[in-house]
Amino acid sequence: MGFDTDALRLFVKAAEMLNISAAGRGLGMAPAVSSAKLAKLEQSLGSELLHRTTRKVSLSVEGADFLPFAREIIAQEEAALTALGKQTATLKGTLRFAAPSSFAQLYIAPILPKFLQRHPDLTLDLHLSDVQFDLIEGSYDLALRNAPLVDTSLKGRKLADDRRMLCAAPGYLDTHGTPKAPGDLTTHHLIAFQNRQPRLLTGQAGEKAVFDPASAKGQLIIDDGQSQVRATLAGAGISLNALWSVHDHLKSGRLTQVLPGFEAAEDNVLWLIYPKSNVLSPKVRVFMDFLIAEIGAKPPWET
Repeated sequence: MGFDTDALRLFVKAAEMLNISAAGRGLGMAPAVSSAKLAKLEQSLGSELLHRTTRKVSLSVEGADFLPFAREIIAQEEAALTALGKQTATLKGTLRFAAPSSFAQLYIAPILPKFLQRHPDLTLDLHLSDVQFDLIEGSYDLALRNAPLVDTSLKGRKLADDRRMLCAAPGYLDTHGTPKAPGDLTTHHLIAFQNRQPRLLTGQAGEKAVFDPASAKGQLIIDDGQSQVRATLAGAGISLNALWSVHDHLKSGRLTQVLPGFEAAEDNVLWLIYPKSNVLSPKVRVFMDFLIAEIGAKPPWET
């Protein structure tokens, strides 16, 4: 089955805006033309992609299932035209990017003006949360994930290493004492990220240890990375943090590394990931290259 890519672009934009007329205007179509083009697409598919009422437009179940495929067909066309040298150098459309909120606040948000100045016709739609998400179900073009890349349905490029270490405020350590060995952590207040699952630690000589909030004297569970750092700075306890989130505080002395010979055992990496089935569109490739050049080439927290 052949597809009218203009109709697919209209559907994708309407699904994002939940407004068919506004989506059509953004693509230079009159409202009547937009409605007719979308209706023709639905007729060819034999499915209603968008539910319309007099009050609102919503994505149907079939529309939600078809949306990632529509995005991929558009990306394939863009990639093919680029390969033939027929794609305009101006990037247009919307790039849906998901990332951990804590990392985005510190490193991505400050450099966005530079990227948008280079590509003024491209809309960035950012979805930021420290809670884990499903890349494919969310129909994201690209995402940053700070976890091992084990999902075989995904492809990725490395942005940077993601070392993790134990930290506490000097005031907390003055009051409660400084752990000398991993076993001492059970007598302390520990701050857990998202859950109380134990985290394996590795020493410089290969020793094995564990950061186990469930076994601690006091426990605090936080699902937001920046809030975890703030609580640690305030003296709430000892937490396991990514170096990128605390390096400034360690340099200034507002935080102290606890058990400095130990770090998280996981081989964590900051990955820029996208669905394996997707053709890498020019807009996604350009944004990936930008993030790697601006952040990954010389990570600020490693200097």
